[in-house]
Amino acid sequence: MNPKENYHVVNETKKVNILDGVKPTKLVPMETKIIVNADDLGISDAVNNAIFRLIEDGRVTSATLLANGDAIEDAVRRSSIYPQASFGVHLNASEFRPITTSEGLTPILSVDGFFLPNRLREIRVGSELREALFNEWSAQVQKLINMGVQVSHFDSHHHIHTIPALFPVLKKLQHHFRVNKVRNSLNIYPENDRISLPINIKKKLWNAGLRYLKFTKTTSAFTSLNFLLLNPLLLKNQFSSIEVMVHPGHPFYERETEMLLHQWEIFLPFKVKLINYFDL
Repeated sequence: MNPKENYHVVNETKKVNILDGVKPTKLVPMETKIIVNADDLGISDAVNNAIFRLIEDGRVTSATLLANGDAIEDAVRRSSIYPQASFGVHLNASEFRPITTSEGLTPILSVDGFFLPNRLREIRVGSELREALFNEWSAQVQKLINMGVQVSHFDSHHHIHTIPALFPVLKKLQHHFRVNKVRNSLNIYPENDRISLPINIKKKLWNAGLRYLKFTKTTSAFTSLNFLLLNPLLLKNQFSSIEVMVHPGHPFYERETEMLLHQWEIFLPFKVKLINYFDL
């Protein structure tokens, strides 16, 4: 079916405005593999319900589990029902209580013992904190493995695994658990939200280091669903694989969740094949 014909059909429904501003484009022969990864699985019952609904419908192909989330037991139990999806670890050091009790984590904890959201980006990360974080992340990964999860890849809560000072921790963790697939740093932005040249260079260097220091497989691009659909640069640039980050069930991502229910793939300038991390 012609994408433009699909566009008019969508616009006759009540949920038309969720794709306002997105124009259908002519398909080119290249097929791009896309992983739709839902973050924060295990953070709450509402998030779990939304993610599993979309996995069942084939609209989400992968998810990452928050080992210290409030609803992690429910998330792990239900994940075994969906072999068509991949499940990774959402490494965490920015919310909830840690699993370990190391004093080395003290600089990033509140007085009540909870992770402080932005602390890791505000302080100098020394060797003691790096060691404590390696032990904490190892405990998070091991907890999920012990619960029966076949870990497909690593990413992190609030993207903390991309903090340069934590790069050695991430690599050590990969080696320890023999996980060779990791989310790379965000590298698709909308035209009106371009990053500075120095930050762009740092991101490229980090992504290159991630891939080639102790070989790691990543998608060639990483972005959010909104950025993917509204970015005109995709008309000029092609990627062999893209990870699309989504947050079903979160109160601030209702529009994104609605977009996931539609055939958003037809609004891209290339053919799409949805895959999971095991297929990468």
